[in-house]
Amino acid sequence: MAVINESHPEAFILLGFADRPWLELPLFIILLVTYPMAMMGNVTIILVSKLDPRLHSPMYFFLTNLSFLDMCYTTSIVPQMLFNLGSSRKTISYMGCAVQLYVFHLMGAAESLLLAVMSFDRYVAICRPLHYTLIMNQRVRILLVSTVWMSGISYAFSEATVTLQLPLCGSKKLNHLLCEIPVLIKTACGEKEANELALSVVCIFMLAVPLCLILASYTSIGYAVFKMKSEGRKKALGTCSSHLIVVLLFYGPAISMYLQPPSSITKDQPKFMALFYGVVTPTLNPFIYALRNKDMKGALDNLVRIIFNSGRQQMKLFNN
Repeated sequence: MAVINESHPEAFILLGFADRPWLELPLFIILLVTYPMAMMGNVTIILVSKLDPRLHSPMYFFLTNLSFLDMCYTTSIVPQMLFNLGSSRKTISYMGCAVQLYVFHLMGAAESLLLAVMSFDRYVAICRPLHYTLIMNQRVRILLVSTVWMSGISYAFSEATVTLQLPLCGSKKLNHLLCEIPVLIKTACGEKEANELALSVVCIFMLAVPLCLILASYTSIGYAVFKMKSEGRKKALGTCSSHLIVVLLFYGPAISMYLQPPSSITKDQPKFMALFYGVVTPTLNPFIYALRNKDMKGALDNLVRIIFNSGRQQMKLFNN
């Protein structure tokens, strides 16, 4: 196939599920429902964590950052998906593809590292409770979150920039729902082995290393919890179970996509995996934390009660 002579194409065609058109309407409806749910759930987590004084702790500081990441993560892909699924045009401009590439991978890398930071926070809270406030002080929290963001930016700009500079073959079609680095590398011409190897090495650092840190943290937590009395054990498990579920939801699909050999990845696997870790996980995260966390449920009840009472008072004033 000939290499495109222009510096870059004006637009890409996102094939999505073109070979399965019957999937487009159900997928459009699902995204139309889940996207507002994801935004509402994550905004609620942020507001409740900021407004309730009982939630002004390191754990909820990191949780608000996770919610903000999830909002940006899903917003980087869902509106474009809805537009393409709801129209006959399945295109995305080159600039739109580039922006999506940067934002999507920045948020994904940052979330991977933030989940590791959150596991370290749980380790300190359970294994070093007397030193928790001293270790996880405001300066340390800001430093950790800043490191997460800077690492995500470095990863996205290095990998996405190199990928966008690859020469493209004559076809402008991407067999995907969004612009993702592995798909663009696959579309490129010439020697791609070096880029695929570089992507694998970086992904090992951005996925495998944080996951190893999470496993190490929870191994220590498990040992500490085993020595606790039943009441303390129940409380510790309650604070950790939500985070563990979120870790499984995020790392499972991400590892199956980025750390598998390219030859073992099926044609539609990248599409379903992207939907899972780009849409399903950000939608479920706030509900997992809200439903499984006693303090969060209490704060939500108080917020709903305040809003309800305020509404009743306003109605009384209006009627009078």
